[in-house]
Amino acid sequence: DLNECGLKPRPCKHRCMNTYGSYKCYCLNGYMLMPDGMCSNALSCSMANCQYGCDVLKGEVRCRCPSPGLQLGPDGRTCIDIDECATGRVICPRFRHCVNTFGSYICRCHKGFDLMYIGGKYQCHDIDECSLGHHQCGSFSRCYNTPGSYKCKCKEGYRDNGTNCILIPNVMIEPPDPYHI
Repeated sequence: DLNECGLKPRPCKHRCMNTYGSYKCYCLNGYMLMPDGMCSNALSCSMANCQYGCDVLKGEVRCRCPSPGLQLGPDGRTCIDIDECATGRVICPRFRHCVNTFGSYICRCHKGFDLMYIGGKYQCHDIDECSLGHHQCGSFSRCYNTPGSYKCKCKEGYRDNGTNCILIPNVMIEPPDPYHI
C-alpha cells in the first residue's frame, strides 16, 4: 500500500487519512469538503441557502431576517411573518386600527375617517358625508354628520317607515261631543 497522504504535493488541503489502496480527505471545522477534494470555507451564506442572507457569528452561520416583524422559521433558513396586531403590542393612534403586513404593520384610519396632514402631522379626520353628498338620506330627511358616519332624520311632518321618510297623514281630530261628556 502506498501512503498517498505522504506524497508531495499533498492530495488533501487539510487532513488526509490513508486507506488501503487509496486515501480520504477531511476538512478542519468550519470548512466543507468539495467534490475535487479541496476544502472550502463552509461559513458562507451561499452554502447556507438562506432566504434573505446570513451572518457568521462565532464560527457558525446563522440565517437572518431583514425586519423585526419577521422571525426565522423552523427550517432555520426562511422567514415567517409575525402578526404584530395579534400580539397586542401595537398601539395605534386615535381613530386608527392595526393592519398586519408582511414583516411589519400599518395603522389605518377607521372607516369614515381620512388621513390628512394638518398642523405638521398626519391625523385621521372625520369625513363629513353630509357636506360631501356621500350619504343615502332621502329627499324628505336631513343628514347629520357623526364621527365616522352620519345619521338621517326625517323632516318636520314626516316619519320613518324603516327604509325612508313618508308624509304623516293629516288626521282631523274631532272636538269632543259636549253632550256625551
